[in-house]
Order: sequence, then structure tokens, then C-alpha cells
Amino acid sequence: MVSTQIENRGLLHALTLEALRSVPRHHFVPSIHQKRAYEDRALPIQKDQTISQPYMVGLMTSALELTGKERVLEIGTGSGYQTAILSRCAQEVFTIERHASLAQKARQELDSLLCENIRFRVGDGTLGWPEEAPFDRILVTAGAPEVPTALLDQIVESGALVVPVGGKREQQLLRIRSTPEGHSRETLCHCTFVPLLGQQGWSA
Repeated sequence: MVSTQIENRGLLHALTLEALRSVPRHHFVPSIHQKRAYEDRALPIQKDQTISQPYMVGLMTSALELTGKERVLEIGTGSGYQTAILSRCAQEVFTIERHASLAQKARQELDSLLCENIRFRVGDGTLGWPEEAPFDRILVTAGAPEVPTALLDQIVESGALVVPVGGKREQQLLRIRSTPEGHSRETLCHCTFVPLLGQQGWSA
């Protein structure tokens, strides 16, 4: 999977590749889709959510430019697969999920893989985690109509936010860097994510 779907497409961030090789994706895929666990496609999970395609997980993780020393906030725990990858690349991961049942299942899988540097919250991810802010990096795994201002406010200076922004069916993946002069934006690719629901996202 890593060699053919990710490295061959130009993603060479060493920590990301190591994490993708070490985390068994099939642990996070529903049993009905086990045979497709390592295909380069998104797959459905519970609550009308998805586990992102391996390439997209690799791209988003690489875009954070992690060194292993960062505190990372993830918006949208989902299956927990992206969370597991982040846990291998960062010092500490804070992850927020709207659906309690998804959060519980993801936590069980992550605990079974001995991912011990993760903290969980059930709630509105568009508002971030103010009590633990600021964060070195923030990763959003659902499509937002606009960049949530609450998340921008919770990035350290010189930090970065990676977020899909656009309509409900198609978005652009943005990397936003925090600088002394403000925030710079870079478009990484076109993408399709489930909608980011919440006070600073989609209402439904």
C-alpha cells in the first residue's frame, strides 16, 4: 500500500511513511469491507462517515510537517485510523468526535494498538479544544464551508492548520500557516470529505 499508492505519488515524509507502514488499516475498517482495507479508496463506516483513502491520509499527515515533538488537534476522530497515524508522528494528539459511539469504538481500537499519547473528547470540533490550546498543528478530517475562526485562534505562531474547505460535495484541501503577519493559505489539492457539522461548520 505505502510503496504503490503513496511513495510512488511523491509523498516522502519519513515519519508519515513509517506510521502508515506500522498501523494496520484493516483494524479500522468494518468487517464487510475487510477485503478492501488496503485499496486506495475511502470506505464507509458507521454514522454515514468514512475512513479516508490511504493516499489522502498520507497527504494530510505529510502536510503537517511533523517532527515528533508537536501537540496536534484532530477534528473528526471517525474510525481512528488517521488518529493512529498522527499518534506515531506527534508527541501528543487531541482528537474530537461528534458521535459518542464512533469515539468509543475508535478509542478501543487505538488502545489495542497501544496508542497512549491520545486524548479524546466528544463534542463540536468546529470550536476546537480551548482548554488545551494553543496547538502546534490542527488537522480537520471533514469539509468546512469556511475555515473555523475558533481553530485559527488555537494555532501557535508558526503553526499550521490543514482543512478541506468548499461545498458539501467537493472541497479544496488547504494548508494555513500562522505567521506574525497573519495567516497564509496554500491549496494542496481538490478533495471530497463528509461535511463538517457544528457551530462554525455546516448546520446539517
